[in-house]
Amino acid sequence: MLATSLAGCGWHPHGSLAGPDLAALPGLQNPMLVTVADRDVLWDQVSDTLDNYFTIQREERVRQVGDVLLEGRFETFPVGGATALEPWRKDATHGFERAQSTLQSIRRRATVRVTPTSGGYLIDVAVYKELEDLASPQHATVGRARVRHETTLERNDKEPGADIYTLGWIPLGRDVSLEQRILQEIRERTTGP
Repeated sequence: MLATSLAGCGWHPHGSLAGPDLAALPGLQNPMLVTVADRDVLWDQVSDTLDNYFTIQREERVRQVGDVLLEGRFETFPVGGATALEPWRKDATHGFERAQSTLQSIRRRATVRVTPTSGGYLIDVAVYKELEDLASPQHATVGRARVRHETTLERNDKEPGADIYTLGWIPLGRDVSLEQRILQEIRERTTGP
């Protein structure tokens, strides 16, 4: 155990036990220009890539009306963030994002826009993170155990935990590291590694 801790993560093939270092990868432009002649092939590749991370709620394909190509769009269902105990899930990148999803109730959803341009298509990936807002800690026993006498007597006919409700979700901004991973995979599928 001492030898492993002194050696650090340098012996691991990716350089880190947490996974590949996304900071070492070159940052891709978002929106990213993809030069693919067949828009149906591009659409299928973007759809298949996005489906690896999220469940697609709605999609509007790139379509031609007269002489004009109209923008396509994907929207996904919100997905609870992958924790450190779920390494097979891809909706949270390694490091801070996965640790945050482990310690907090985080969910992510994605919107992908495919915009036709003169040189090809612009792929704009936006992944939004949200933090769950609860009235009280979900599994706290202290707040529920106290007896309050300022109101009339209420019967507790509900099952334990049935009165938990969500006030909403607090936006945390965008998950740039997951956006970069999705863009990287789309680029590899459309133009090669």
